[in-house]
Amino acid sequence: MRSVDVARTALGNTFRSKLRTALTVVAIVIGSFTLTLTSGLGAGVNKYVDTVVGGFGDSSQMFVMSSGASDAEPTEGPAEYDPEAAASSGGMFGGGPGAGVLTDSDIETLEGLDHVTAVDPMVFVSPDYIETPDGEQYAMELDVPANAVGLEMEAGEAPGDDGMELSIPSEWLTIFDTEDAEAVIGETVEIGISNVTGEQSTVEAEIVGVSEEALSGIGSTPMPSRELNQELNDLSMEGYQGQAENAYAMAVLDVDNLEANEQTVKNELIDESLLGLTVEDQIGAVQGVIDAVSWVLSGFGFIALLAASFGIVNTLLMSVQERTREIGLMKALGMSSGKVFGLFSMEAVVIGLMGSVIGVVLGLGAGLVGNAWLTAEGGPLGEVAGLTLFAVDPLSILGITALIVGIAFLAGTLPAARAAKKDPIEALRYE
Repeated sequence: MRSVDVARTALGNTFRSKLRTALTVVAIVIGSFTLTLTSGLGAGVNKYVDTVVGGFGDSSQMFVMSSGASDAEPTEGPAEYDPEAAASSGGMFGGGPGAGVLTDSDIETLEGLDHVTAVDPMVFVSPDYIETPDGEQYAMELDVPANAVGLEMEAGEAPGDDGMELSIPSEWLTIFDTEDAEAVIGETVEIGISNVTGEQSTVEAEIVGVSEEALSGIGSTPMPSRELNQELNDLSMEGYQGQAENAYAMAVLDVDNLEANEQTVKNELIDESLLGLTVEDQIGAVQGVIDAVSWVLSGFGFIALLAASFGIVNTLLMSVQERTREIGLMKALGMSSGKVFGLFSMEAVVIGLMGSVIGVVLGLGAGLVGNAWLTAEGGPLGEVAGLTLFAVDPLSILGITALIVGIAFLAGTLPAARAAKKDPIEALRYE
């Protein structure tokens, strides 16, 4: 009997006992469905994390900040500006220039570190207020322009390098008495900022975009263009006597061969009371948690597959028992033990392949539909900009299918071996 004939016969024999085969396939479908869903969830969320954190820079960069930098989180939405509260907060640096930020001397230190090829300091500014066209003033904080690449826009575009441009969070639309993001594009606002003498200056800025808050927090505060950020910084520095040091929120280092020199640079930064983080540092912990949850959920799929493997063994053992005389006849007609083994092994593979394909299709369908519903505008997670909960990873799908077929084949080896060892004379006598 040729291999093609063996495969055709195995396919036909699989459906001799339809109910028994169907119940075994259902168990495999459950395991395949679970593995497909958890694999897609892990791939989707990791993809989203990569996209969000990718806005901070590439894998050759390190982000440096003062170890005493403030960890205060921005408030939800704008609060009305209170001049007395602002005056008591200690000025733009909250206790003097350089508190919790990098200074010019820090930047010079960074430029002198081994393996550092470039340093890009990010100017830190803290305005007093933003004034809308109707004259209302609201307290505000600004994000650093370098994070603009990570913005998810609801309307308009992210601020560029040139021009007095500003983007605002979608939660700030209320201060313009509108819910339409497009309506505020092109509006002109005034930003007030104080220097160390307490004298206030204002700068006009044009709103060019409305951002949605990402999971990373980017987009939750107004984002200035580089030119606007620098202008505000220059105004805040007025009034210093002599050569004053600038203040920087952080600095981006280009490190030569980061993979090899990462720890050396980090140790040098620690000696200078500075903290260095790579992109991998920022996403590693998050992805570790996601992967751990995915593995836990995948465990339920493996349990279902384990149960299904016993179902395959049971199904084929009963099939061997019922077809004893048929096996004896095939062997008496010259069919080798290897062909008999292959016939029953192929039946197990067919069961595994059917279950895996059905489970994968159902898992992909449920994942894609669920992702579209949950992340759609108005959905439970629709407010998380750019969120992807489920992604199709072809290699994972192929791996899951191969794994299930492999388990099915192994489960079928015991019944197949028993069938192959049947003595044709004894088998023909079997009643």
